[in-house]
Amino acid sequence: MSTAAGLHEAPLKDPVLVAATLGTGLMAGLYLAFDVAVMPALARREDERFVAAMRRANDALDDNAAFGTLFLGVFTATGVAARRLARADRSDAARQARAAAVLYGLSVVVTICANLPLNRRLRTAPGTSAAALAAARKAYERPWRRANAVRTAACLGALALLGDTARRRAAVRTR
Repeated sequence: MSTAAGLHEAPLKDPVLVAATLGTGLMAGLYLAFDVAVMPALARREDERFVAAMRRANDALDDNAAFGTLFLGVFTATGVAARRLARADRSDAARQARAAAVLYGLSVVVTICANLPLNRRLRTAPGTSAAALAAARKAYERPWRRANAVRTAACLGALALLGDTARRRAAVRTR
């Protein structure tokens, strides 16, 4: 397919770059869904329902091997794509992929250092009284949402970089 700029769109030939891009998009979508739908909906619920719903959601993700594979696999695939691009002497593309790996790595660090500890504290929060549930929610909701916003922004930035890299790799100049 020709474009106005005289480019021919070739099929993408780097499955690792494609996997990194698609995986980053999936992770960005998950985080964004929590930012714009899940957390605003739960914010309107009473403490007991909020705590119960977040515990169930966290347990479902923690026990899901496919999610764990995607979460860590995206980081690996992005790093491998950057390395392959560098070895193919594609320095601009390699720089973009490395930057994407750094951004996605930030989302991993935020998850490990902020979201997961908050999830564990919510899971093990003592008591079922209204006061205990309110305290658990207060200690959880705002810090978790802030950390998730960082993950979302990092993944969206990584996705933009990987998407641009993939687009440039697929576009081949024809004369």
